[in-house]
Amino acid sequence: MAKDKPLVGILMGSDSDRAIMVETGRILDELGIPWELRVSSAHRSLDKTLAYVRGADERGVQVIIAGAGWAAHLAGVVASATSLPVIGVPIDSSPLQGLDALLSTVQMPPGVPVATVSIGKGGARNAGILAAQILALQDPQLRKKVRLFKQKLAKEIERKDEALQKDLK
Repeated sequence: MAKDKPLVGILMGSDSDRAIMVETGRILDELGIPWELRVSSAHRSLDKTLAYVRGADERGVQVIIAGAGWAAHLAGVVASATSLPVIGVPIDSSPLQGLDALLSTVQMPPGVPVATVSIGKGGARNAGILAAQILALQDPQLRKKVRLFKQKLAKEIERKDEALQKDLK
């Protein structure tokens, strides 16, 4: 749903992270939140990354989600250059299966917070939900959508349990 006025900016350190980070976009689409997705590396395109982050606020972006693997400094670099909320998604693309990315994302020094979600696709989905919850603080209609979304998740679990109980009989 990349639109003219995205509220959420999604950055990924490499195009190989796309299969993970599109999950964030799917959640945001489901909740009707406009977003944009960019490839921008803290290590390989620092100037581009900083330019994006420094211009995000004036473009109307209210939350930035940064997904990266390996050393995963993207979220920290983003957080160091903005006062917007930053959510980090560790990507499981390295031989350490994302543990390195998790530690790089979550271990931020005081004064540079990054809200860090779990590794991989589940984390990417949670990043979208967390961004929606942040935006919903000032948007009652979005708050209702988030509440309904969570109710839908609960109903899915109930349905799956009913199917399991039926299979077990």
